[in-house]
Amino acid sequence: MASGGESPGDVSSDWASASLVDLTSPELAKAGASMMDSGEDFEVLDDEEEEDMSGLPPLEDVPTSKTAAAKDEARGSVSEQPAEEGSEAVEEWMDVLGSGLLKKKVLVAGQGRETRPVKNQDVTIRLKATLEDGTVVEENPSLTFTLGDCDVIQALDLCVQLMEMGETALIQSDPKYCHGSQGRSPDIPPDAALTLEVELLAAQDAPDLELLSGTEKVELANRKRERGNFHYQRADYVLAINSYDTALKVIGSNSKVEFSPEEEAELLDVKVKCLNNLAASQLKLDHYEAALRSCNQVLEQQPDNIKALFRKGKVLAQQGEYSEAIPILKAALKLEPSNKTIHMELSKLAKKHADQKSVETEMYRKMLGTAGSSGPPTKCKDKSSRAIPWKWLFGATAVALGGVALSVVIAARN
Repeated sequence: MASGGESPGDVSSDWASASLVDLTSPELAKAGASMMDSGEDFEVLDDEEEEDMSGLPPLEDVPTSKTAAAKDEARGSVSEQPAEEGSEAVEEWMDVLGSGLLKKKVLVAGQGRETRPVKNQDVTIRLKATLEDGTVVEENPSLTFTLGDCDVIQALDLCVQLMEMGETALIQSDPKYCHGSQGRSPDIPPDAALTLEVELLAAQDAPDLELLSGTEKVELANRKRERGNFHYQRADYVLAINSYDTALKVIGSNSKVEFSPEEEAELLDVKVKCLNNLAASQLKLDHYEAALRSCNQVLEQQPDNIKALFRKGKVLAQQGEYSEAIPILKAALKLEPSNKTIHMELSKLAKKHADQKSVETEMYRKMLGTAGSSGPPTKCKDKSSRAIPWKWLFGATAVALGGVALSVVIAARN
């Protein structure tokens, strides 16, 4: 899909060279190639308590007494106290999230609130990004992206939708809404706050998905998928899920254009990749039912998809369904016998399954009241088995004697 009236290829090129995140980095290429071996090793970032930045002064210095007097005179103010001027400067900033971690200040007013862009529109901005020490880390005269699709850092996604057409704004962002604890090599260090100068140049509705050709849909879906891979590598699994869902919506949208068999095959290939990566992200967040649905959708299209089989087995194992998980993982191992990851997972499951069966067996014994009772009943049974023949022998003797006595009586009467 062309963003801002440009072709898909042009937009992709713009993002690769100028976006705050490089969508064509080697790391993303590796992530696209294999998400089972490398993706499973990523760890969730620790949730650290955010530092309260609400007490920080504005970006500009507090004015001197002469400057303050000049400002007061220009504004018609009779107050010359620095404290009042400081509070006035703070009020110029909009606290976007109410936490003090993301602030926006208007430098040049726009054309009115009715000109603000809305989610899913393609917007074009002029961008200048600097570190706290003033180092410029990015300048882009024309950056185009889809608003609300997580195509850029969150600071831009959240603040641009509050800007008016033609407005120039200054944005002060905590690392959480920029590049976080990982930073961006080599120019943005970890945990670096950014100051963004942004001018809103244009906003227009995104092209109708129904009118896109098969090739355009594939290119657009792949860009969203690659962005999801970027978020996954940074352990931003919620944002990754959002990007994969967006890609799947592009692929699944209705179309008024006929696709060639080759285009249909390419769309299916991208869909399977998105679903597999979606399942991996859902598994990281312990969303087991959702991950299971994603795996099943892949297996409906490709029953022998090894990544879907592996992740389905892991989901079932996490749910304690070892007897169901083991055959699925064995099927995956049969497709790729040399895969060490599957071997390790199967070994762990076999042990867990044996332990589970042992616990269940002990539980059933306790329920039936037979646990630890093998000794005494055996002795009782042996004693009983020896007593029964003596009773029969005594009875048989009595019958025999009775028969003899009856014969004697009968003989006497005769």
